[in-house]
Amino acid sequence: MHPIAHFKTITRHRHLVCQYCFRLGLYAQGLKHDLSKYAPSEFWVGAKYYQGSRSPNDAERKATGVSLAWLHHKGRNRHHLEYWVDYVINPDGSVGFGGNKMPLRFVAEMFCDRIAASKVYMGERYTDASPYNYYANSKGVIMIHPETGAELEKMLLVLRDEGEDAAFAYVRRRLREEKDARRGKELSK
Repeated sequence: MHPIAHFKTITRHRHLVCQYCFRLGLYAQGLKHDLSKYAPSEFWVGAKYYQGSRSPNDAERKATGVSLAWLHHKGRNRHHLEYWVDYVINPDGSVGFGGNKMPLRFVAEMFCDRIAASKVYMGERYTDASPYNYYANSKGVIMIHPETGAELEKMLLVLRDEGEDAAFAYVRRRLREEKDARRGKELSK
């Protein structure tokens, strides 16, 4: 049981995401990011399965076959693509199971989350390619809406290829474009 180390890890991660969200103007999302990790149902499981170099949810899943902490977490945090997995209506009208399109502000928070998680868990091994590599390794497994996946991938590619400042500038621009498009639709009504 490692409650102090786990507390330090999740708090460091949360502070990084908060800082990154602030860079994007997502102040409320930054302040509310991952608060459920401090709930007893997530915190004590995280302390029990704490590893320091990767998510304790992986260790819980390996030990018990399921991560109840993860199920609690992803159901309360809209920046996780898994929050948006549900029944979907396919183009042919049939109903299936898959990822629904995420609002851009949550894709942006997911981008921040992936950078922070990579930095916290990888430490000095982190490079700007790390978040993209993690995403690329999971692409064939995850259920993500095609537009959401393309949006996240583009953000991570800019980070990988052009660096952090360029990536945050790109994401800010995308958020501004979406906001302007919403305003345009409201004005045309």
